[in-house]
Amino acid sequence: MSQQHPERSSPGYAPRPDASMSLLTNVMEHSLDDGYAEAAARKAATAGGLPRTLRAKLGLAAGLVLAAVVVTVGAAQARISAPTMAKEREELIARIDQGTDKADKLQQHVDSLREDVGDMQRRALKKSDGERADLLALLSGSTQVTGPGVKLVVDDAKEAETGSGGPRESTGFSDTGRVRDRDMQRVVNGLWASGAEAISVNGQRLTSLSAIRAAGDAILVDNKPLAPPYTVLAVGDGQRLSTTFQDSADGQYLHVLQQNYGVRTRISTEGDLTLPPAPSLIVRTAQPKTGAAQPGGTDTGKGTS
Repeated sequence: MSQQHPERSSPGYAPRPDASMSLLTNVMEHSLDDGYAEAAARKAATAGGLPRTLRAKLGLAAGLVLAAVVVTVGAAQARISAPTMAKEREELIARIDQGTDKADKLQQHVDSLREDVGDMQRRALKKSDGERADLLALLSGSTQVTGPGVKLVVDDAKEAETGSGGPRESTGFSDTGRVRDRDMQRVVNGLWASGAEAISVNGQRLTSLSAIRAAGDAILVDNKPLAPPYTVLAVGDGQRLSTTFQDSADGQYLHVLQQNYGVRTRISTEGDLTLPPAPSLIVRTAQPKTGAAQPGGTDTGKGTS
């Protein structure tokens, strides 16, 4: 007897292949949590109707407008203050010009008074001892000197550093090729020792009280700055003075500076030189002699100081 198949009580369908992966299916179909979804919906509802790109453009436009306002205000203030600054600058220039003119007039007045004092001094000295008066004036530098002599020009090397080498040193020698105060001291002392009767440097007359120093990048003669080239005029027997100086130790020192450091020098014999008097010379005391020295005896009179 054949076996009958059992009958199904209710019709059915074949189960889904992923029925056993219901949790994984739920996660994939509902990836956003319900709480996050509600928050996103509320934010979209309260954000207004403007798209995000439009809000960004509006913010950028507002920033550009603000920057333009700031620039415009600054330019307007600059235009307003420019006339005031220009006026102040012109007033300052005018004050400087007035002060310079006043200083020049005072200097001319001082020079005139100095010449008058010098004339009175020479007249007073000639009354007591006219011959010695001229000699004392020459030696002290209180009078103008004219005569033959030598002209010595000393200049920095062509490649010398300017403005960045710091102050000029009084000892040692750097390889910058710059003329220092000590170099000019040796030149002047060498000329005195070689027989110079009167010396000037760039128009500044030297006396026994003169000083050559350095201040920063400048060489000072009696506290007045000089700029290169340095022109030294020395009155004396021109040819003998030139030869004696060049053969001396100071002349050889200047030659070493020329050969090793590029310092430029030029010396020439002049037939007629004019040296001005020393402007800073001041006679503090003077005492005339009341007697004369007796032959073979002692001087019974008072001397000068």
